[in-house]
Amino acid sequence: MATILARPATLPGRSTPPPGHLSLNTSQRGTPAAIPNKHIPHCSPGPRPASRLISSPTSPPSATPGAETTSLLYPPTGYKKASVSDVPVYALSGAQLAQAFDHLASQPLPSAKHVFPWLHGLHADNQLQLAFFIARKKSLRRTPRGLRGITIVKAGGDLTHSKLKGAIAPEEILQGPSTLRDRTEESFLECDPREGFSVRNFQIQACKMATVSDIVVYGDAGTPAGEVERLAGKISKAQRAWQRRLEGPNNTERPYNTFVVTDPYSYLETDHADLIALDSEGCMTSKVMDFFHWERLEMCAMSAPAEIASNVWLGPTPDPSIAGHEVLRKDNVPSFDIMIEASDIAQIPDSRTYDVLEDLLEGRTQIEMADGAVPQLEFPGSGAIMPPTWSQNEVDGLVEACSWIYRQANGVVDDRKRRDSKMSLGAEVDSDGDSAMHLDDSSETEGRKILIHCTDGYTESSLLALAYFMYAECLPVHDAWLKLHMEKKRNFFAYSSDVALLKAIQPRLLQASPKHTGKITQLCPPAPGWLERMDGSLPSRIMPYMYLGNLGHANNPGLLKELGIGQVLSVGEPLSWEENATGEWLPEKMLFVDKVQDNGVDPLWSEFSRCLDFIEKGRRNGTATLVHCRVGVSRSATICIAEVMNELGLSFPRAYCFVRARRLNVIIQPHLRFTYELLKWEELQCEKRGKPMKRELEWATIAREIAAMNKPYSRQG
Repeated sequence: MATILARPATLPGRSTPPPGHLSLNTSQRGTPAAIPNKHIPHCSPGPRPASRLISSPTSPPSATPGAETTSLLYPPTGYKKASVSDVPVYALSGAQLAQAFDHLASQPLPSAKHVFPWLHGLHADNQLQLAFFIARKKSLRRTPRGLRGITIVKAGGDLTHSKLKGAIAPEEILQGPSTLRDRTEESFLECDPREGFSVRNFQIQACKMATVSDIVVYGDAGTPAGEVERLAGKISKAQRAWQRRLEGPNNTERPYNTFVVTDPYSYLETDHADLIALDSEGCMTSKVMDFFHWERLEMCAMSAPAEIASNVWLGPTPDPSIAGHEVLRKDNVPSFDIMIEASDIAQIPDSRTYDVLEDLLEGRTQIEMADGAVPQLEFPGSGAIMPPTWSQNEVDGLVEACSWIYRQANGVVDDRKRRDSKMSLGAEVDSDGDSAMHLDDSSETEGRKILIHCTDGYTESSLLALAYFMYAECLPVHDAWLKLHMEKKRNFFAYSSDVALLKAIQPRLLQASPKHTGKITQLCPPAPGWLERMDGSLPSRIMPYMYLGNLGHANNPGLLKELGIGQVLSVGEPLSWEENATGEWLPEKMLFVDKVQDNGVDPLWSEFSRCLDFIEKGRRNGTATLVHCRVGVSRSATICIAEVMNELGLSFPRAYCFVRARRLNVIIQPHLRFTYELLKWEELQCEKRGKPMKRELEWATIAREIAAMNKPYSRQG
């Protein structure tokens, strides 16, 4: 028997951080809470440059001249020494740290061409990476001098509380004792990958930036000052060793220095709240943007509960930690009488399950529910009923679920149960002693409000929602797909197995529908051609006038027409339509951005304005634009993020989460160079709006958070 639960009513609460997965370091508790069924598709890097492998460099890369990013921490002549150790460590107050942060955030970043391919990670032994990116141009291996940052390190490494903006653990940048070649000398980690090829080495950026940063060490209330200073001394030695590798033993200049925060953490919390990501109790302060939390907010805003049929709502599982947040829609969402959770581990409910639940709803049971608790039913999630092995019991269960939901939502009383209820309650009897069956009174009561939900509001619940929508409205599968998306404004994800199942059981669902008129043609309408070419997923609606999709979506013009898409922006991947499909599409409705591969080399920055002008032209003409590349996660996602930043005025981190949430089950993956170009695009947006430029987060923090968000879905675990 399926499970019946009582879910407490949700109340707004203080936001708390996701457990232990804000950092990549292993010292933190917990593992990332991955959103079910999201996945990272494979992205081809594009053609490899035709060049022979080169020999590995015999010495570390040296710096090249370039525009220096100024820093309030360099030179450190205005700061007092914090210790009398054999290496310099300087003292820094909370006010000075806040000023240094603000100054850095207002500094323009070097152009992408000056920091790449160095940021990709060019290890001397990685012949594949070296050959692809630099060939025989040894100058490209050198550390870019114009790139400068501030790295915050927390002594002790526990980042689950008392976390400053952008803080990392010591082991993310320093080699441990077991890995040091020379046990007498501290050293930074060798973070560049020794083997393999990748343009998405987000996980190494915090460490790479530490080598070109002033480093600030702090501790929480439980960390002794001596421990903070000892760590700072180790980092200062590592900086000096790294500089010797770069410039040689005779160069005494120290372009980067180490500092310790002398003010207690409690002082920072009260007087410099803008620096606090997590307070001393481990709660988010909302002063520092958090990727995990913001993605969750955007996901819940996108899939906020909405009524898809009378008294039946579709949405995400209620989350008390984000209830009432300003990002969420201000719709008048009711309290629910029944909640149906779609889950991959749930079983098909049987008749006994429904009987027990109805007894609970009607108060005909000794089970007591807590105040505010809502009865909950579980149902198998999307993709759980697989063709061609599905059983008749599974199909029966899906149809019965639709029928039961309809009766509850519309107040339709099952005649059999109604008669049984009258008899059990001692109804009046006729002259023969039988119960008098007075059925002339109303067989309908006020319907109950029902929420079909799952974690993200669209994945596991899509099969049941689509099946119920077909049943309640007597719609064939293709009409249900379109109307749920276009008229009900729902973004949802269905598997190809869901398409096959719903097509196969369509006659039965429609025949059982309360709105069925008895017309045979209604049961088996011909399926449109676009449905046959669809894998179950629609392109992702990022904005009302802009969709993000893959090459398969782009090559399905029938589907595009049904979705109101009248323009196609192809980023690096040409269309392959049949000749008879191009007649309705004028050349000005198509834009092809050529010579942009997903290889970490080809820039996309120079195409932003042309692409956004094309999207805006379609918007003015009342049509939506599909933006696509091959997979729909890197090149096209970059353009969509640029448009969201341009249209909504969001910072890059928030625009990234906005698009990531709306790409549904496919995780967007703009590679390192595209991500950096978008951070530069943010500078241009500030200039365009006449606002002073101030980055919300720095490059190393952004890259580190993206790596942490993607880690649960990576092949490595």
